Amino acid sequence: MLDAALGAGTTVALPSGRVSYTERGAGPAVVFVHGLLVNANLWRKVVPLVADAGFRCIAPDWPLGAHRVPMPAGADLTPAGVARLIAEFLDALDLTDVTVVANDTGGALTQILMANHPQRLGRVVLTPCDAFEDFFPKPFASLPRLVRLPGVVWLGSRLLRLPVVRRQPSAFGWLAKRGIPAEVIDSYLRPSYHSRRIRSDTRRFIAGVHHRYTLAAAEALRAFGKPVLLVRAEDDRIFSARLFERLAATLPDARLVTVTDSYTFVSEDQPSELARLIVEFAA
Repeated sequence: MLDAALGAGTTVALPSGRVSYTERGAGPAVVFVHGLLVNANLWRKVVPLVADAGFRCIAPDWPLGAHRVPMPAGADLTPAGVARLIAEFLDALDLTDVTVVANDTGGALTQILMANHPQRLGRVVLTPCDAFEDFFPKPFASLPRLVRLPGVVWLGSRLLRLPVVRRQPSAFGWLAKRGIPAEVIDSYLRPSYHSRRIRSDTRRFIAGVHHRYTLAAAEALRAFGKPVLLVRAEDDRIFSARLFERLAATLPDARLVTVTDSYTFVSEDQPSELARLIVEFAA
C-alpha cells in the first residue's frame, strides 16, 4: 500500500503501458522519479511539505520492480524506453514547465529524459543518483549479468523478505542512514514477490542497464540550458562526491548543494531539508 500522505491514487494509459500515480496539492507541477526496487513511498515524507507550500506533487510508480501495474510484454523497458515513458506521462497529463525531482536509478533515467525529451521540463532536482560510468554503481554493478541467470529475480524476491538480507550493502543497507521502516520496504518488495509479470518487468529493465546510456546523456547535457539543482548527500556510501562535481561541470546552469547527515535516500534521512530545497528552487 502507498502512504496516504502521498495523496489520491489513480492510473493513466500511455502508449507504452499503464502507470499508476498519486497526486497531492495544487499549483506548479512537481513530478518525482524514484529508482530501482522502490515506489512512490520513497517520497512520502517530502510530498506533503512541498504540496503544502503550493505545488502539485505527482509521484508515479515507474516500472522498476516495485510497481503494482505490470507493463505489456512488448514494452521497451531499456533505460531509454523508461525515459520515453516518463515523457509520455508528462504529455498525457499535459504538464508544462515541470520540476522533476529524481533519486538513484531515477536520476539516470531523468538525465536521459533531459537529453532526449526536454520539451516539458522547466527545472530538475537530482538527488544522489547514477551518472556517467556509474550506472549501476557498486555494489549493484553485477545486477545486469546476474538477472540473466534463470530464476535469479524470483530468488531475490524471496531472499529480500529476510531482514538480514535487507540490511546488506547490496540491498537496502547503505541507502538510508537510520534505516527504512519495515512496512515501507514491504511495499517495495510485495509486487515482485507476488507477481510473475512484475518480476519479468524487473528483469527486463535491469538486464538493459548499461553506462552507454548515461554517457550518451552526459554529452547531450552540455547543451541543457535549464536550471538544475544537484543535491549531494555528505555521508553517501553509494555515489561518490566526484559524480556530482562532474555533473556540475557538465551542465551549463547547475547549482550544487550538500545535505549533511544523510545517505543516498535524502528523502528518508533529511526530508524537511530536501523539501525546503525543492520549494526554494521551484519557486
